[in-house]
Amino acid sequence: MSWNGLFEMIQTQGMRLLSGILVLAAGLFMTHWAVKLLDRNQKYLKLEPTLKCFLHNLTRFLLYILVILTAVAVMGIPLTSVVAILASAGVAVSLALQGVLGNFVGGVMLLILKPIRVGEYVKIGDADGTVDTIGVFYTELNTPDNRHITLPNSSLTGSAIINFSRQGTRRLDVVFSVSYSSDIDQVRSVLMEVVERCGRYLAEPAAPAVILTALSGSSMDFTVRLHVKSSDYWDVNFFLIEEGKKALDRAGIEIPFPQMDVHMK
Repeated sequence: MSWNGLFEMIQTQGMRLLSGILVLAAGLFMTHWAVKLLDRNQKYLKLEPTLKCFLHNLTRFLLYILVILTAVAVMGIPLTSVVAILASAGVAVSLALQGVLGNFVGGVMLLILKPIRVGEYVKIGDADGTVDTIGVFYTELNTPDNRHITLPNSSLTGSAIINFSRQGTRRLDVVFSVSYSSDIDQVRSVLMEVVERCGRYLAEPAAPAVILTALSGSSMDFTVRLHVKSSDYWDVNFFLIEEGKKALDRAGIEIPFPQMDVHMK
């Protein structure tokens, strides 16, 4: 090959490479613009937040794939060659894509079955938090202490999901342990007065109650049981713990520490 032929080949390939890079840059910009345009569409804005989130991520993912394939074609790389390379990789590619496809299918299942929705507070395995995003491959949670958790969608479809927000209400149980010398009726009266002062409870499906639930080794255990709105759960929980302790102290009711009596003969 002459120097002129080599120069022409380099020039031709260089132009194709440059054209591919320009197409890639322009495509990424247009993808960003198209996604923003979708987010402003009035019909899109009326969709359920979970569906909106999934469509947003799916649209962006498909446009990215389209842009990359177009740039590869412009560079002069035959798509059949790309497919042949992927096919020759065989088992390695299938194993690499297995998790990706599993996450994608999991995302579709979450969209169809709706076990969780954006904004709901859920517990999945050892992770719990408010659902922030349901993506094509991953679901993101925000925890109460402001941690961000990313979970693969395939793990969600294969795990037990506890949804604390779906019913709109939760039952709250707060346990108070008192000494055996305490009067049962007095303890019940004192704790019920705290519940009445709180006021943020629901009459349905059951009225608030103070129940003697256990006779432990060194204490009687009373459970304050009431139903509250899901959004009030933690506020009411902390109120009952603090005010219940204060009320028992004022009434002279002892909250004992674990102890053991040893009788010597």
